[in-house]
Amino acid sequence: MNLTGKNAVITGGSTGMGFATAQLFVERGARVVITGRSQARLDSALARLGPRAAAIRGDVASLADLDALAAAVTDPIDALFVNAGIVHTAPLESMTEELYDDLFAVNVKGAYFTVQKLAPRLRPGAGVVLTTSTANVMGMPAISAYAAGKAALRSMARTLSAELLPRGVRVNAISPGPIDTEILAAGMPADAAAQFKADRAAENPMGRLGTPEEIARAVAFLAFEGTYATGIELVVDGGVTQL
Repeated sequence: MNLTGKNAVITGGSTGMGFATAQLFVERGARVVITGRSQARLDSALARLGPRAAAIRGDVASLADLDALAAAVTDPIDALFVNAGIVHTAPLESMTEELYDDLFAVNVKGAYFTVQKLAPRLRPGAGVVLTTSTANVMGMPAISAYAAGKAALRSMARTLSAELLPRGVRVNAISPGPIDTEILAAGMPADAAAQFKADRAAENPMGRLGTPEEIARAVAFLAFEGTYATGIELVVDGGVTQL
C-alpha cells in the first residue's frame, strides 16, 4: 500500500498503537501529524519518524486545544486515527467522580470533538478510525467506567458514520485486545505489571499479547483499503472474545 501524497492525523500518536500507526504510514509515504500531551514524548517520536511527520501538543479533552489542532492542520486529511485515551481501573464501590469524569472527558468527549473539529478537513474518501476496546463487550471487573466509555465509541462509529457518509467519509472502529504497550498495565508496579501481562497472554487463544504493529496494519486497512466498510468494529484480539 503506497500512501505517497496522503495526509493523516493521529491523536495519541507519540507512543504505543498511535506511534506504530504513524510509523507505518510514514514508511509507506504519507505525511502524518501526531498529537499528545507530553512534549518530551512528541519530540522523541518525531526524532524516530523523520521529516514526513509533525507534532502538535494538546489535550483532546480541551476544546481549545482541538480548535488549535484544527487551525494548524491546513491540508486535506485522508486518514484520522482517533486514538488518544487513558485508563483508570477501580471497582464500582471505589470509583470516584474525578476518575469517572477524567475517563469520559478524554476517551469519549475528546474523541467526539476531535471528529467534529477536524471533519471540515476530511477529504471525500477519507477514513476515520476510532479506538474502542474488547473491554466494551467482556464485562470485566474494575473497568466499568472505562468499558462504558469504549462502548460509547462503538456507538459513535455507527452514528458518526451515518452523518459523514454523505460527504464520502467512512467511520469505523478498531477494537484491540491485550496489546503489549505501556498502557496495558498502566499504574501497576513492575512485578505486578509483568504478572498481569503474563496472565493475559496465557488466557489468550493465541497464547501471546498482540503488538502495536499488528494494530497499525489493521488501522491502515480501515483508513485506506476498506473502502466498502463503514460503521464496523474490527476486533484484533487474538480471538479472546471469539473463541
